[in-house]
Amino acid sequence: MDALPPPALPPPASPPRALPAAPALRRDRRRIAVVGAGPGGLAAAMQLASSGAEVTLFEKDGVVGGRSRTLDTPQGFRFDLGPTFFLYPRILAEIFASCGAVLEDEVELVKLDPHYRLVFEGGPTIEATSDVARMEAEIARISPADARGLRPWLAENRRKLTAFKPVLERAFGRAGDMMAPDMLRALPLLRPHRSLDDDLKRHFKDERTRLAFGFQAKYLGMSPFRCPSLFTILSYLEYEHGVFHPIGGCGAVANAMARVAERLGVEIRLNTPVDRIACEAGRAVGVEAGGRRHAADAVVVNADFAHALPRLLPDAMRKRWPDRKIAAARYSCSTFMLYLGIEGELPGLAHHNVLLAEDYRRNIRQIETGELPDVPSLYVQHAGVTDATMAPPGHTALYVLVPVPNLTHGADWAAEAPRYRRLALDRLAALGIPDIEARIRYERMVTPQGWQDDFAVGHGATFNLAHDLKQMLVFRPGNRFTDVPGVYLVGGGTHPGSGLPVIYEGARITAGLVRQDLRMEIPA
Repeated sequence: MDALPPPALPPPASPPRALPAAPALRRDRRRIAVVGAGPGGLAAAMQLASSGAEVTLFEKDGVVGGRSRTLDTPQGFRFDLGPTFFLYPRILAEIFASCGAVLEDEVELVKLDPHYRLVFEGGPTIEATSDVARMEAEIARISPADARGLRPWLAENRRKLTAFKPVLERAFGRAGDMMAPDMLRALPLLRPHRSLDDDLKRHFKDERTRLAFGFQAKYLGMSPFRCPSLFTILSYLEYEHGVFHPIGGCGAVANAMARVAERLGVEIRLNTPVDRIACEAGRAVGVEAGGRRHAADAVVVNADFAHALPRLLPDAMRKRWPDRKIAAARYSCSTFMLYLGIEGELPGLAHHNVLLAEDYRRNIRQIETGELPDVPSLYVQHAGVTDATMAPPGHTALYVLVPVPNLTHGADWAAEAPRYRRLALDRLAALGIPDIEARIRYERMVTPQGWQDDFAVGHGATFNLAHDLKQMLVFRPGNRFTDVPGVYLVGGGTHPGSGLPVIYEGARITAGLVRQDLRMEIPA
């Protein structure tokens, strides 16, 4: 399908408060190039501009947001491309505040209750909620004994997040960082010998209950049976702090960040891919884009790590992450996507719906071994339950996601796509959605091949590098790319990892390192 025309940035949710004027250009003002206008690039650009830098943001596409953009169709349907909800907005709110803006003035975030509907195929349904008493009642319908484990589990993960928060808020650049006091204090809660599911067994005996608190490993593109136990904090963030929907879709947040960045003086150059990072004497001195060199004191790379780094820097300059290591790294699963504009409505469908296949373990094993699941699990967003802007009157926008293997397993998606489309549509029946083929008025499909070819996602791995223990902290690409002075990284493939709140935290780390290295003023 032809590329969609880039929409203009929509107005803010309410009149923004006055921002400080962009700092006047000084002869000693630092120049910074940011490659990629995804969430991490936008957050880094905002913070660096607020510190007085002259920031130019280069984006290869005609819109900002990267994988968190919103697709607007001529028919009036609106779809999130990737992320469909917001967790833990405190981090982004603090970034906005540090830049003199107020998140709530720029975008409307609606807290969902329930968060989502969990459908165990052939079994019960759970309406997941932050209301502890109601959630206990939901769990009790599966296992009364497990319901008694909810409050202890919440208390334990409250301590875990408190312990790991300092670890996730700082850079890891050398082996000694693993022995810092904050890391040593957090280690007893890490339990590296346990998977997420094994850790949940200490509180919940029924596997279905554990899936309610463990399927969130899919936010990292991983299995709860392999994902490190640290990541119980993902579901904890949902149950403790809630799940939010940005009115207009997650792209509304990226657009708000772009508006604030531009008010701070950031120049955003859309449709301007960066060809390479320019280096002299082993140090980055700018970027080459649009047929010319743009000088910079620092280059912040927000583009997908596995896809972009081999193109931006020659192999000989990447001692810690040469081509062979990037090729041999472990990557998350991918996703098969359908964005469907439907005539009519779908009453009874929740905002977020998760169908967990009856044989969930088999489903996971198939993905891990590179086999396309024949009875896949499914996620469906029906944002119109909350947000009337997502579809024209009398219509429904459906976002359908099926976890599948990434491209390292070699599937031929040109041949498989029609069959898998049919399978995905048939699987909707398990969520109570009748045959909708005749009602489809708009359709777009993105396969793992499409993620790689159309959206520059390495190996089509939509959740970036896997988050196993050998690819976390000091073992993950660092925010300061030490092989080439002047190059910095931000995004899901970089420390601290994937997921919007974590990427925003990574942008704070990266911006702090740039300020430190260039001796820039840190805003009050």
